[in-house]
Amino acid sequence: MLDVRRLRILHYLSTYGTVAAAAQALHLTAPAISQQLAALEREVGLPVVEKQGRTLRLTHVGELLVSHADIVLSDLAAAESDLEAIRGGGHGIVRVAAFASAARTLIAPLWKRILGTGEEADVSLMLELVEQEPDAALEALRRRDVDLAVVHGYTVLPRDFPTGCEQAKLLEEPVLLALHPDHAARMGIGPGEPVDLARLSDSSWLTPGPETSCYEMIQRACGAAGFVPAIRSRSSDFSVLAALVAAGAGAALLPRMTLPDATPGPISLHPLLHPVTRTVYTVSRSGTSRRPDIRHLGELLQQAAAETTATLQEDHG
Repeated sequence: MLDVRRLRILHYLSTYGTVAAAAQALHLTAPAISQQLAALEREVGLPVVEKQGRTLRLTHVGELLVSHADIVLSDLAAAESDLEAIRGGGHGIVRVAAFASAARTLIAPLWKRILGTGEEADVSLMLELVEQEPDAALEALRRRDVDLAVVHGYTVLPRDFPTGCEQAKLLEEPVLLALHPDHAARMGIGPGEPVDLARLSDSSWLTPGPETSCYEMIQRACGAAGFVPAIRSRSSDFSVLAALVAAGAGAALLPRMTLPDATPGPISLHPLLHPVTRTVYTVSRSGTSRRPDIRHLGELLQQAAAETTATLQEDHG
């Protein structure tokens, strides 16, 4: 009979990469990790790790066990979630990683409800939030640093989800072309008129930094239109990009939720003739989505997403 605790240790070693990192995550000592791995090998009758230089790596048998441990640990998490629901739920902290515009538009408004007074307060939920790009958020989820990740993918750059995770779609939003009105007028583009990106091949472009998936989205969208964008300015703060557009510095592609509530100047927004959309998801480790507090947060985020979608439709109705 395999010991689930030892399978968990092997799984953590696979996730964190070194005995020291796995020991820190599990609040154990490195010798204790090594002893448990040796005991697991005795149970299995085959080596599950092998030395590679000064570190350990999983053998084929170890990788096989980790794939099964994904299922076993997910089932245990689901069982714990069901028991917590039967007990009436807890008041633990849900740790969330989300990209900036989702944190601002979807999650920040929840604090008003959570911190409300009297009957308005939602005392069943406590949150911790860290702003992270989707790749970093999914890595934090994999390493169990957070309980829920809010991530996105584009039609031109689909999101890959790690194994052992569950995802739920929150909303879809359009990617819009942002121009200064004078720029649009010079090109003969009317207010709100759909635009073929190929017409912007000679324009200066304003983009996020290359470490963001939005940057790659812009590269792919412009590439599909037959050109490489000439980038004049980079900023991963979309309010900065909007301000630069309003100053006439160039063109930008902005997902609708990234637009600030107010800009220091005029901006002309246009749908794309060949639409690009961004889809927003919640992602949790398999089984944990049934935990009462995580489930409740998911429901609140679905409500917030529905309200945001209705607002977007009104803006473009």
